Amino acid sequence: MSASSALSRWGHRMQPLLWLVLVWNLLWGTWSWANLLSGVVVAVLVTVLLPLPSEAGGLRLRPWPALVYVVRFLLDLVVSSVEVVVLAFGRARPRGAIIAVQVRTDNDLLLTILAETVSLIPGSIVVELDRDRRMLGLHVLDVRDQADVAAQKQRVLGEEERIVRAFGGPEDLARLGLSASPGEAVAGFDARGGRR
Repeated sequence: MSASSALSRWGHRMQPLLWLVLVWNLLWGTWSWANLLSGVVVAVLVTVLLPLPSEAGGLRLRPWPALVYVVRFLLDLVVSSVEVVVLAFGRARPRGAIIAVQVRTDNDLLLTILAETVSLIPGSIVVELDRDRRMLGLHVLDVRDQADVAAQKQRVLGEEERIVRAFGGPEDLARLGLSASPGEAVAGFDARGGRR
């Protein structure tokens, strides 16, 4: 193994460590040397004692679709928060519903990102994820009719498409009938943060 490939491999192993240190400091809510050092210790222990399994296919990062995904997520977050506030202070009683959405991707990492994204948007939460049937069950706070059900399903499928465009491999894109833009910069990483 050459020195440059060893350095590159070490650099990609640092990515999950840096994320864990960042999350550790965000959880504490303050930046200090003690939090930074304890975050490094916790990150090393977590990655050594609890390594992630290698995910077949891994993730690929496409910067422009990833930016679209983040911006749309933030917009949905704001709009849904306002809708929940209006429901909370409104006179009409919300009618919740459990909706089953048939998703198209079968990549575990992409399904996890989808489930987390949908759950983080106020007004809906994932209550079940059937991996074998690729079925996402979610509770929606306010559903008035079948048009609302269809709109919620389309919202989840749109979110799935943005996630696959931002992070999916070629096989994931093909499963949704999508293709990467020619010449688009793509960086591939497996679940442990190593470059593919």
